[in-house]
This record gives sequence, structure tokens and C-alpha cells, in this order.
Amino acid sequence: MDFQILGPVSAELDGHAVALDGSKQRTTLAALLLADGKVMPDERLTAVLWGWEPPATSTRQLYTYVSRLRTRLGPGLCLERQGPGYRMDIGDATLDWFAFRALAGTGRADLVAQRYEEAERRLAQALALWRGPALTGVTEHLLETEGPLMEEARLAALEDHAEAALALGRHIDMIPALTRQVTLLPVRERLRGQLMTALFRSGRQADALAVYEDGRRALADELGIDPGPSLRALHQEVLTGTLAPPAAPERISVTVAPPTVPAAGPPRQAAGQQPAAPARTGLPDGPGRPALVPATLPCAPADFTGRADETEEVLTALRGHQDVVITGASGTGKSALALWAAERCRDEFAQGRLYADLRTAGGGPRAPAEVLGWFLRALGIAPERTPSALDERIQLYRTLLAGRRMLVVLDNACDDAQVRPLLPGEGASRTVVTGVRSHLASLEGTRLVRLGPLAPADAGRLLAAVAGPGRFTASPEAAARIAESCDRLPLALRIVAARLAAHPHWPAELLAGRLAPPERRLAELRLGSLDVRAGLRSVVDHVEPAARAALGVLAAAGLSRLTAGDAAALLDTGPDEAEEVLERLVDAQLLEAWSVDGDARLCYRFLPLVQLFARAECAPHAVPLTLSS
Repeated sequence: MDFQILGPVSAELDGHAVALDGSKQRTTLAALLLADGKVMPDERLTAVLWGWEPPATSTRQLYTYVSRLRTRLGPGLCLERQGPGYRMDIGDATLDWFAFRALAGTGRADLVAQRYEEAERRLAQALALWRGPALTGVTEHLLETEGPLMEEARLAALEDHAEAALALGRHIDMIPALTRQVTLLPVRERLRGQLMTALFRSGRQADALAVYEDGRRALADELGIDPGPSLRALHQEVLTGTLAPPAAPERISVTVAPPTVPAAGPPRQAAGQQPAAPARTGLPDGPGRPALVPATLPCAPADFTGRADETEEVLTALRGHQDVVITGASGTGKSALALWAAERCRDEFAQGRLYADLRTAGGGPRAPAEVLGWFLRALGIAPERTPSALDERIQLYRTLLAGRRMLVVLDNACDDAQVRPLLPGEGASRTVVTGVRSHLASLEGTRLVRLGPLAPADAGRLLAAVAGPGRFTASPEAAARIAESCDRLPLALRIVAARLAAHPHWPAELLAGRLAPPERRLAELRLGSLDVRAGLRSVVDHVEPAARAALGVLAAAGLSRLTAGDAAALLDTGPDEAEEVLERLVDAQLLEAWSVDGDARLCYRFLPLVQLFARAECAPHAVPLTLSS
């Protein structure tokens, strides 16, 4: 069992996420974890759950939260009632907060003892455990109590790590990260002094002095004070050029010989293809031989249609130094939008653009270590110098990107755990991630862009763009019928339009008629490697068996909309278990959910193509509703 509170509060059992119901249950779990095996009194738990005005049913609700935790965390943990409170012993389980404190404490001791390499390594490991603001998802009452202490511990480790890195001579590497931190924390003097040191040692004395002046104004404006004696002394040393050199030699120096540009540029690869290593001609560098810029993005579709608002949302986020997650059901055009937006901001990421399809040819998730191997080769690291360990590949990859402004597109992601090792880290590089599963929303600091069916007008324009001019001029009604048969999904629309283009003797009415019978519609939505059924199968195959079986039962019922009560009756189970199944299917984008104003109940529905697929591929039978936590 693994617990995480340095970011969204979560738990994993045997590598699978444990379902936690809302902020109250996450708060209960986090409070018991922070108690570190001590009894947590009812009064204290009630205060962090509801503040000073708990509801009359607080005792009963608290019992329910603890009972559900005990059930979902399994028998391996001791969560028991003791006296006037509850106590949890996590035994051999791990908690990232405990691991962080141990690493940060050891790293601090190494720093004081001037063991700079060990200090830098341990502190980097400690900081890598943070996945965003600590205690994300808990109540404001717990966050106000515990959050400041945990954030101060993180900042202290951040400053210690910067001090160790500067002592090793890594001043150039540290400038992007320190610049970002000083911008976020303008009155934190130690960080500002470290940025001044890094700039001065990089030959940027004027910039170092400007950073001091900015800090002096921020302290005066926000706190009404002058810089402290340490920062003033450092300013004098920068001003007079007497600042001491690094305390220790640089720990590692990686020199990558930039490859030369061949006479003809490398061909663009297709989506999902392994990026080729940069070409090496063996000629020496020199004037007129610029380094090859990594550019492994496939072409964006030239006939991309619609999605104007979504494209602008992606571009605004990237230009605002924010990563993007594009999610939606199978066939909604997530990959096409990512590549289209990447083309629109090519000049803003002129130092390189990397691409990887995170789904294998068999439909399974691709290992991050394999993708990092591709990226390191594209960045000029020879295969024999590529580390074998995943952690070392991650560190080298992020080091190489630290001083660059690059765009990384991670297509068809399975979940956030697959993506995290591939994120560039601090610096100016940005990432666009596409995927079906809602778990990707847990990636910290990202803009989530959701895609649904195209608007009717955009669907008609895509059909015309792919099928060719004039194919629908005489039969706009047929175009509208075709679009609706395709659920206005870009993948399905592209397939039928390409079939029309390949059969110039077919009138549009003929294709509309072929798509009309539900029992043959999915068979019509296939051309070459494009296949709506295959896309849906790749999603359904990764849904756990109980939810997959339930999908067939619910689809066979043929209801235009479902509630948890309807699903409970169909699945012969309770409403809570049925709602959990429905939400798992929503997470996989196999159902749509919405709420009715004034009604706390949720309603669910199938897209027609998903329902047709589920009826054919997920035959209904007795459903054992045992979902993994």
C-alpha cells in the first residue's frame, strides 16, 4: 500500500488507485496519516472536516468515512477505534511525506557537512516526491492547519538543493528554476540570493544586480523593510566582483556533440512511429553547420476542421506557460487537435518539438523508459551513453531540457503514472497530453480541454473537405444524415468521407443508406487502418471485467437515459455500487453524465456508436460487481 499527500491525496493498493469519495474522506485519510500512528480524537477529526460548526450528524458521518476507508484500504492496515478517537497504523505501507522528511533531513545534514554531491542527490529525490500543492482535495480546515508547515518544509528543501547545486558549479542549470521560484516568492531572500549567485557566476553581473533591485522594491512595497544583512552582503560582492567561486568542482559534465544538418531534412514520421535518432554525418562542427533541432512531430492534418475555441484554449495555455491535457471519447480527434495546435505555435518552441505515441501497436501502454530512450536519442545522446535505469533517464532528460524551450506531445496516454516520468520538469518547455481516461486530470498545473462531437456545421465541413468539393452540393440532407450516423465524431466522419472519395461513383444518398441500419453501421465505419470499432475496443479492453460486463447489460437495455436506480435494477445490485460502475464507465468516456438543475441525481447516456459496440462486443450476462478499489 502506498499513500500520497504531497499533491492530491490518494492511495494505491498493488499498483491500483483506491477510490476515495470526495474531500471529506480524503481529509479523514490525510488527518489519520499525519497523526503518525497516534490516536486522532473525534473532536480533532470533526474540526478538520467541518470547522467549528459541524452538522448534528457529524458523529455518524465520521463513522461512515472511517468505515469506508477501512473497507477500501483492505485488511493489511490497522484502522481502529481507541478511546475517544481513531488510530491508524500503516505498518509496512509507504507515505510520501515521511519519505520526503527523511530524504530532506539527510540531504540537509550532507549539505552542512559539505558533502555536496550526496546532498544534491538526496534533496532532488525528496523534491521529486511532490506532485503539486500538498493535501490537494482536502477541506480548507485541514489545509489551513497543516498546509503551511508542509509548504515551508518543501521550500527549505528547495533552497538546500539549490545551495548544493550551486556549490557543485551548476549555476547555468539552476537559473530557470530559480527564476521561476523568485517570481512566485518575491520576498524569500535566500532564493533571491541564490538566483543572484547563479547569474553572476554565469557572467550576468548586470542581471544579478537587477534581481537584487527588484527584491529591494518588493520587500519595501509588501513588508516595508529593507533586505537583510546576508542579501546586502551578497549584493556588495556581486557589485565589486568579489563573489567566491563554487565550493566544489562540478559533479558531472555531459557534452553532446551537436549533429550536423544533412542536405535533405529527415522525413516526417507517422503518428505512433518510433522517432529516428538524429542523423550523424561524422563531419566536424563549424560555421554553417548548425545543430539539428529535434522535430519528431507528425504532420497535422491539412484538412483539420472546426475546434476553433478548443484550439485557442490550447494555444492560450501553452503561451501562458501551462501544460495541456486534451481528453475526450474515442474518435473525438484529440491527436489531431494536439498536432494542429503544435503547428500553430511552432515558432514559439523553435528549440525542438518531441512526439511519442504512448500506446503500443497492440493497444497496451508503452513503457516510459522506452519513450525516454527515443527522446534522449533525438536530443543527441548516443545509445551507448543512454542510462539503463528509468530514474537516471528521467534526470538526464530533464537536465537536457532545462535550458531549452521545447514542446513535448504525449499522445494516447493511458494514465497519469505513465505520463509523469515524461514531463520536462521546471523550465520553459511545455507538454501537450492526449488520452481518454479522466485520471489524466490529476496532472498538476495543467489546462484540461475536453472534446465532444463536432457542431453540425463543422461536421458538414469536414465531410466536404475530405470527400472532395461538390460531393454534397446536391444532397445536403444526405450529408446531415451521414454526420448523425457518425455521432459527429471526427474519426467516423473522416472514414466515411474517405470512402466517398475512394468511390467517386457513389452518391451521398447511397452511403447514407448503408449507414442507416444500426446492425451494419460499425462495419461501414472502417477504411484501411482507420476503424471506429478498433478504437472503442482499445478503450473497453482496459476497463476492468466487472465494469465491462455491466456495459453490455446497460447497453442491451436500450434506455435513452440511465440513473443509478435504473442501473441498480438492471445489474441487480445496490444504488451505491451501481453508481460506482456508472462513474467508472464515465471515466473511460463510454458514458456521458449530466445533472438536472435542482436535482442531486446524475443522469447517464450512451453515444449511439458506443451503445452499438457494447451490444455487439459485451454480451450481457450475470455481472459480478466486484470493482477494484
